[in-house]
Amino acid sequence: MTAAASGPLYTPELLALAVSLADSPLSDDLRLRGEAVSRTCGSTLTVGLQCDDSGRIERVGVQVSACAVGQASAAIFAGGARGTTAEDLAAAEEAIAGWLAGGDMPVWPGIEKIAAARAHPGRHGAILLPWRAARAALSKAALAG
Repeated sequence: MTAAASGPLYTPELLALAVSLADSPLSDDLRLRGEAVSRTCGSTLTVGLQCDDSGRIERVGVQVSACAVGQASAAIFAGGARGTTAEDLAAAEEAIAGWLAGGDMPVWPGIEKIAAARAHPGRHGAILLPWRAARAALSKAALAG
């Protein structure tokens, strides 16, 4: 699918998602931290997490320096991450990467809202940032725990 065939990239829905990221600020009390950088576009993302005693994510905060696609992806991540585990995030990242490479739509709440970005390989790294940063945060917690 070409970029032209996929429709506009920066839809009002995508831009609204990017703006909604303000609902998930990175705060100092979110001590589990992970960072990720996209090699394709230079976007960066820091995620802060709070987990319950069983390792399920309870709270998410993000700080993003990325295009609107990366910001929208971070908002989608933040909206669906609560209740997930490190294993869930690994499976989701793998499914999203597979989808970006031409596979089936992954199961993650709201991911369809950035479907037009699939046709823009330069944006794929920014889309994956929140899952990669969260996995980094949770892997640090596992090493420390």
